[in-house]
Amino acid sequence: MGEHILYMVDRSVATITINRPRAYNAFNSETLSKMTEAFHAAGGDRNVGVIVLTGAGDKAFCAGGDVNWEKEGGLVDGQAEHEMKVLYESMRATLKPVIARINGYCIGGGHHLAYFCDLSIAADHAIFGQNGPRVASPAQGWLVSYLVRVVGAKRAREMWMLCRRYPAAKALEWGLVNAVVSPEELDAEVRKWCDEILALSPTALKVLKRSFDEEYSSLREAQDNHDFLDEINPDFYKDGEQQEGAAAFLEKRIPDFSRWR
Repeated sequence: MGEHILYMVDRSVATITINRPRAYNAFNSETLSKMTEAFHAAGGDRNVGVIVLTGAGDKAFCAGGDVNWEKEGGLVDGQAEHEMKVLYESMRATLKPVIARINGYCIGGGHHLAYFCDLSIAADHAIFGQNGPRVASPAQGWLVSYLVRVVGAKRAREMWMLCRRYPAAKALEWGLVNAVVSPEELDAEVRKWCDEILALSPTALKVLKRSFDEEYSSLREAQDNHDFLDEINPDFYKDGEQQEGAAAFLEKRIPDFSRWR
């Protein structure tokens, strides 16, 4: 899968690892593309019954989009959003259970990835949260609103509109994750859940996954081709707001968005 993604199959479990630990496993266009390839590979492998998604190292599951990549124009023309949707389509189309193994920071686009997985198991040092408004990285549509189905309307709005950070214990309380264990127990716990799934009927599991997926199909269909950003601010990538967010993050200062309020 290349240097961005590691792919391994062991005892009917495919593990997809985002391999950018120095960048807290933040993704760019190539990372998203390789992740999609990995999910297609796992979905087409008859020997694979469960897919585990994780990040390399012990500091981060995924810190979202690489801000350097975003600053250089990675978000322009909606390409990143399109690649994210293609990735989520590949996760859904596998019809195999996907478990997020969360081993540290789970932020922004990384948080999207985790809450779109079927199940999530976190180490107790994991940190959760959104980051888009803080760095002027505008996610939109069902990528955002699906979180309402996971944690409820008020909590979803809090997570997105305040960009706070939440510990693993709070994520468990809110239903963002299914289990929290110590870092030393994480691999064993993930394997335990995988083995329980592997003992079940694969066809029944596929029917269940399709059923859960259909539950929010109307949400995807209603929002998939609606460009809220273009409707609200068609000059967003030209008027300096996005650049101010990215620059402030890289310069470790508080952004000043007052010009665009």
